[in-house]
Formats: sequence, C-alpha cells, structure tokens
Amino acid sequence: MKSKHLFAIALFCLFALPAGLLINARAQNSTTIPEYRLSGPYTHGNLTVFLVHGKDQTTKTFLTLQEALAQKKVRVYETKDVNELAIRNLSNQDIYVQAGDIVRGGEQDRMISIDFIVPPRSGRMPIEAFCVESGRWNKRGNEDPSSFSSSENSASSKELKLAAKSAKSQDAVWQNVSAVQEKLNNNTTVEVRSSVSASSLELSVENAKVKETTAAYVNALSGILRNKSDVIGYVFAINGKVNSADIYASRALFAKLWPKLVKASAVEALAELQKDVETKPVSEETVNTFLAESVQPAPSTKDITRRVKLVTREDDKNAFYETQDRDQKDGWVHRNYIKKQ
Repeated sequence: MKSKHLFAIALFCLFALPAGLLINARAQNSTTIPEYRLSGPYTHGNLTVFLVHGKDQTTKTFLTLQEALAQKKVRVYETKDVNELAIRNLSNQDIYVQAGDIVRGGEQDRMISIDFIVPPRSGRMPIEAFCVESGRWNKRGNEDPSSFSSSENSASSKELKLAAKSAKSQDAVWQNVSAVQEKLNNNTTVEVRSSVSASSLELSVENAKVKETTAAYVNALSGILRNKSDVIGYVFAINGKVNSADIYASRALFAKLWPKLVKASAVEALAELQKDVETKPVSEETVNTFLAESVQPAPSTKDITRRVKLVTREDDKNAFYETQDRDQKDGWVHRNYIKKQ
C-alpha cells in the first residue's frame, strides 16, 4: 500500500472520534485527549461497577445542586408550569445541576431534564424539568409549595432518563415512573407507593424497605473510590448488561456526586433484580466497546444558555450527551452514556 494511502488512513483514525473519547489509547496531547483507564469490576448482587480513571480537564470547582440546596445557596422556584422551573444562585460559586436530579416539594416533585450551570448571583433563570409525581398539584405536608427544599435523589432508571433526554415526553416520564414503582413493589414485596402521594417517585425511593434493601449495595460499593486520586467517573452494569456511564471533567466533581450516583444505581439494580438468576460477568472489553460506539453517531448541538452547550450523539443502540462550558473554552464538564439496547 502506498505511503500516501497509509497517511490518509492514519488521519481518518485520528479524527474519527471526538477529542477526549479514545478509550485505552495513548494520548497525543494529554491536555485535550485524555486517556481513560478502567478498574474493576466491583460487584454486589446484580450491580457491577467499573471505575473510570483519567486526568482532570479543569480546575474549576462547582457546588452541586444537592449541596447548594442544603446550604441555602440556591432557590428553585415553582412556576406552575409542569416542564419549567426557575432557579437562582444566591452564592459566589458556580452551581452544577445534572439532568436527572430530582427536586422535592413545590406543587409536584420534578426531575431536571438537562445539565445546567447556574452562575454566581444569577438572578432567576428558567430551567427545563419533568414532573415525576403526576397525582398532586398542591401543598404537601409542611413543604413550601412555592419552592423546592432538597435534591437527595436522581432518576433511577435508564428508560426514565431517555424519556426525558431523548424522547422529551412527559407522558413517557410518567409511564416510566410507574414502571419503576411497580418493579420496586415486586422486588421488595411491599407497597412502595406512598399514601401521602402514590405517584411520587421521590417518596417511593425514600420508602423504608427500599432504603433498607439498597443500603447493602451502597455499603458494598460506596467506598471503592477510597485511595484512588484519579477516578473521574464510572460505568455500571445490571444483570450482566452494560447500562450507563457518567464521566466528569474533574475528580472533585465526581467525588461529590458519587453518593447520589451510587444510590440511584442501587435503586435501579433493585428494580431490575431477577430473583434466582445468576448474573453473568461483564468484561472490560464490553465496557470499552460501549464507550467507543456511543460516540460514533453524528453530533447535534443545542445552546442551553449563553454559557452551556449540549452535544448529543444518538443511534438505535446508544445515546451520548456531552455538556460543555463556554467559560472553559467549550471544555466539557460531564459526559453521559446510555445503553439503549
């Protein structure tokens, strides 16, 4: 084969994947093409986790939505629009909000549907959301119906995430909330729908039996980051099949989000539990193939705000979402990979 043909092939291989998405390949420029390395698997029951190791891509720090609400540094307002809330940053720090974050309260519990960065002293900003509690449109208990008090949980089903991020359908979100509740009912053998609000996913996840059962997963896996200074994300599999991955631009951001992420993965594993069925092992090669294939489809780009841009790559098998920050020269903050089939 002539040298010019070999050169053309080499160029194609170099640029076939976006910068930063080459898995287990030597980086030609470590500042723009990070090298991912997997460790694991770490397994409890039907849930398997691989940790993703890599270099930090940013030194920027964020408050998470959970932190900011707990510290009263952010307000999330009810707008009486099912699919839009308002958010206001009261602090001098950037706040990172992740798609799938559930906010509790208002006149209906909501799930944020997009990744979002709320700049310091932002004023009120609109933020897209979906209702994850279809049967209520009023004050609940002592909660403030005009705002939301906490964000301890996140979407615990890949189908639910896809309903919001891909289909963008409120009906599909409600259907998948109901499906998760039914599966949790079956696998805990108790009624997880709350008498306070039967349609609330938040209250179902906080059911005593669900928390007790998922605690075994969380206790077994929450400590796997210990003494590992370069972990920036994770990939998880349920029942021997790759499910999803979340990778972040810094170890610090991932470490903050890890307790919430592993809790959501544990809830999903409980919902999908197949009793008396042995879980087959997931290979590192299978995980790497999933990550590589997810970034192959042509990208589409959406401006979420003047600062935040979303790049989506999707086909029949996988969906990939990359959140970029213009304040960091369009550097990425979060990459979410979902296995559709």
